[in-house]
Amino acid sequence: MCRRRLKAPIVKKDVSMSITDWPLTERPREKLLAHGSQSLSDAELLAIFLRTGIRGKTAVDLSNELLEGFSGLRQLLKADQQTFCQHHGLGTAKYAQLQAVLEMARRYLNEGLKRGDSLTSPQETRQFLSSKLRDYPHEVFAVLFLDQRHRVIQFEEMFRGTIDGASVHPREVVKKALEYNAAALIFAHNHPSGVAEPSQSDERITQRLKEALGLVDIRVLDHFVVGDDVVSFAERGLL
Repeated sequence: MCRRRLKAPIVKKDVSMSITDWPLTERPREKLLAHGSQSLSDAELLAIFLRTGIRGKTAVDLSNELLEGFSGLRQLLKADQQTFCQHHGLGTAKYAQLQAVLEMARRYLNEGLKRGDSLTSPQETRQFLSSKLRDYPHEVFAVLFLDQRHRVIQFEEMFRGTIDGASVHPREVVKKALEYNAAALIFAHNHPSGVAEPSQSDERITQRLKEALGLVDIRVLDHFVVGDDVVSFAERGLL
């Protein structure tokens, strides 16, 4: 009697292509080094942070999946530890690493505008104000106090409000400006909705502040509205 030989079970190989198999010009790390970080998509930047993918998915595939699951990069970066770690491919080590990266970014931006620094870059000012105000769940009205050479004297969050508004008192702004002996001011406030378009009330309070400060010879240089983007009153011709 012939015995049938049992065949070994067939193991399917993972046929997905690794990032190391991609052309050099398409690999996120090499692309960043060649063309700068601004040339990368959100998924490519996240892939460099993740470093590795999971079985059947490259780091870029996983990044695209995470961005879709979190509805964008901002929500992923804002996620608490429990929410972050629930997603496949993430864990406490990655969460700790991400928090360290975010804190370094905050400190870098905070160092960008210190007492005595001159405001030479509108983009740096935007980044600084965005890092300070963007993620508040309620409106915050803040002021950058400057000297005659537009050097930073102080940044101060002066008024806080509900999710859709903050009461701003011109008298308090004038008082604080005189206390710092400021020659010029830049205003900023956030829109928790993420929509950075100035409202009519934003325009009205800016004019009231400008008029009140003009009585004591203090200039208003700009008013920035911080949301998903940062809008400048001066650039819009609203001052």
